[in-house]
Amino acid sequence: MPRFSVIVPCFKVQGFLRECLESVLTQSFGDFELIAVDDRSPDGCGAILDEYAGRDPRVRVLHLPRNVGLGRARNAGTAEASGDYLFFLDSDDSLTPGALRAMADRLAEAADPDVLVFDHARTYWWGGTRRNALAEVLAEAGPDTFTAEEFPRILDLLTVVWNKVYRRAFVSSQGFEFSPGYYEDTAWTFPVMLSARRIAVLDRICVNYRQRRQGNILSTTSRRHFDIHDQYDRIFAFVAARPHLASWRPYLHRKMGEHCLDVLAKPDRLPPGDKAEFFRLTTRMFRIHRPEGALVDGEVAVLAGSWPAYLLKRQAARAGQQAARQTGALCGAVTARARACWADVHRRRPLDPQLVVYSASSHRGMLGDPAAVYAKAREIASGLRGVWVVRDAETAATLPPDVEHVIVGSRRHLEITARAKFFVNDVNWPGSPAKRPGSVHIHTHQGTPLKYLGADLLDKPGARLGLDVPRMLRRADRWDYSLVASRHAELVWERAYPCHFTSVRTGSPRNDVLVHHGAGGSGACGTCGGFRERHGIPADHTVVLYAPTRRDYRRTGHVDRFDPARLAADLGEGHTLVVRLHPSLAAGPARGMGLAELARRGVVVDATDEPRVQDVLLASDVLVTDYSSVMFDYANLDRPIVVHADDWPAFTASRGAYLDLPAEAPGHVAHSYRELARLFASGHWRDEESARLRARFRARFCEFDDGRAAERVVRALLLGEPMPGPGPGAPRIPGQTAGRDALTSA
Repeated sequence: MPRFSVIVPCFKVQGFLRECLESVLTQSFGDFELIAVDDRSPDGCGAILDEYAGRDPRVRVLHLPRNVGLGRARNAGTAEASGDYLFFLDSDDSLTPGALRAMADRLAEAADPDVLVFDHARTYWWGGTRRNALAEVLAEAGPDTFTAEEFPRILDLLTVVWNKVYRRAFVSSQGFEFSPGYYEDTAWTFPVMLSARRIAVLDRICVNYRQRRQGNILSTTSRRHFDIHDQYDRIFAFVAARPHLASWRPYLHRKMGEHCLDVLAKPDRLPPGDKAEFFRLTTRMFRIHRPEGALVDGEVAVLAGSWPAYLLKRQAARAGQQAARQTGALCGAVTARARACWADVHRRRPLDPQLVVYSASSHRGMLGDPAAVYAKAREIASGLRGVWVVRDAETAATLPPDVEHVIVGSRRHLEITARAKFFVNDVNWPGSPAKRPGSVHIHTHQGTPLKYLGADLLDKPGARLGLDVPRMLRRADRWDYSLVASRHAELVWERAYPCHFTSVRTGSPRNDVLVHHGAGGSGACGTCGGFRERHGIPADHTVVLYAPTRRDYRRTGHVDRFDPARLAADLGEGHTLVVRLHPSLAAGPARGMGLAELARRGVVVDATDEPRVQDVLLASDVLVTDYSSVMFDYANLDRPIVVHADDWPAFTASRGAYLDLPAEAPGHVAHSYRELARLFASGHWRDEESARLRARFRARFCEFDDGRAAERVVRALLLGEPMPGPGPGAPRIPGQTAGRDALTSA
């Protein structure tokens, strides 16, 4: 008996069918049967299915004698199924890699629940990907099983059949089957979910939900949308036959009203002449199924009135929206003018020579180099006043209570930026503030450059998708000083940003803590901000940090180079794998492709949201990365680095690189997962050759990092004092002296 019966009904999907089938048959988990149902498709679907069945014994094909529709085609597949769990996959959608393995592991952990609910991502015809907007519901559900009554938010997810798997014995014992019609998923989902005694969730994207350019079947204009009324009649009949479900009637009553109104409001659903009839049938159903004492308010209150009243309300709503847009535009113009005048008033005042404005990562809080400079200024330059620009009140709440801040766009923000003498940022300031004569802009960057940046992106159209390089350079024209950690960085910045600034050989301020507390020691130290303790990592564990970067040859930026769970298992006892995604991927689908679930199960530690990357670096004993610039920071710790460069040609072709990383790596290079696993199994990841490569890399790319970078910025650039020279034991440049001029280049 297989673990899964994957049932795939097919009708006029020949252009997408192969991708769907391949996504199932190439899964790492192979204990399944694939039952493909040819619903008398008039195109080539039947021949494609027979082709796959001929070469893979897990595929069985049912050729129906006539077209019966999606619901009954699923029933035909269910009748042939022998697996423990039923999975109904639409034939234009696809499974994500590793999905069945993740489902199987979660089912085993939850002791075979009746239903397992998992996540999905919408994949668009133009290449975009967007995770389910209600993904937080799955995280909120927790690891235990539950009923819909115990966690009703589970019903807020899409009422579709393909974001769940169902225990076949449960489906059989309850006599569940699909009804014919357009909205068959609705009439299946509510009875199943309300009847299940044990529901579990898997916080992982398992299905790519294809968004066709012409929309799905429910986007077509047709009277078949009247089917929604029959489906809700079936749901209420199901509940009426089961008195223990009577408490759900008010919820279903409101849900029915909202669903029908949504269909009515969509411009492409019903023929214009049929809308009044649809409304009248909906109000009739709403009246018939209304439970005694049920409140009728909010959106569904309109169903207590007439069709003319509904039209008047819709017209009033549209008029109100149009008026709001016009008023908003007018108010926006007035506000913009008032803001400009307010800023202009303060720009006429003298610059405040003690005022330093800080920002990091597009106003995301106290982070990176600016945070290190700010901390040092508070320590040694008490006369300076530092103010942080943050993007919203939520970000402001993450700041220590004694840190002065302004929210971007506020009047206070305009006043502060109009009068500040100094600006410290690791990315470009936006269009404002305008640079006043006498003000000083210090650009810290976000690490030593490996990937092409700035003007070098002009011949890399994929990498600069959505990026206006000329505008970026115009903003960079405001820089007065560019901080560099090496002569490599200095040359790159001056080439990539052909602007009038002075390169300052300070080192990277955020790396001061790494220089002071690294020294080749173990990650089990007291300098990592409690990272190990927060995540329950044993003190004697070897912490392996995996920090991949984004890919420009994929629109989403995310490419799974290997399975973190596999690496965690191959590392074995006494090791903890910590994963930190690139910040640009933190809010996208990347974490939903398995990382969140692995972290919940304790297989890996997800450090993506850790605000201080230095804490993560200090807590680790070895770094595994591909092409992330974090390797340049980590080299200051003098701890092993392993580069996983299995797609280096594709990466350099799409983005470009300033050095031949495989030839100049900070440690051993793995060109495949097998090589990566072998490095750790053999212990070569920390051998003498690794140390030699690391020393060479550190000497070239960390030459100005000696633990005094932040002090140099504060003393020389903010206070106007002589530039401090290299600290004790720091690598010196031949002929270098300790003066300010020796550490700057025009």
